[in-house]
Amino acid sequence: MTQEFVIYVGTQTIYTVLKVAAPMLIAGLAVGLLIAIFQAVTQIHEMTLTFIPKILAVTLALIVFMPWMLDTILSFAIQIFTNLPSK
Repeated sequence: MTQEFVIYVGTQTIYTVLKVAAPMLIAGLAVGLLIAIFQAVTQIHEMTLTFIPKILAVTLALIVFMPWMLDTILSFAIQIFTNLPSK
């Protein structure tokens, strides 16, 4: 196993993790931004108003993107296991 292969696997792992986590992070960010604008306009500063919609948005994004996420993770794992003996 060469040093270049280990670096390649590390960078591909980080890229895959970011790619898989992005839909949930973007959904939470978008809902948080909308709620922050709503709170600034109405001057309602209720803590549960921020957490509950974010949790629901992240859960919905997880449900919607789960097949794509599983496919991405499985293809990464298959790629790693097929390239492992040759390096």
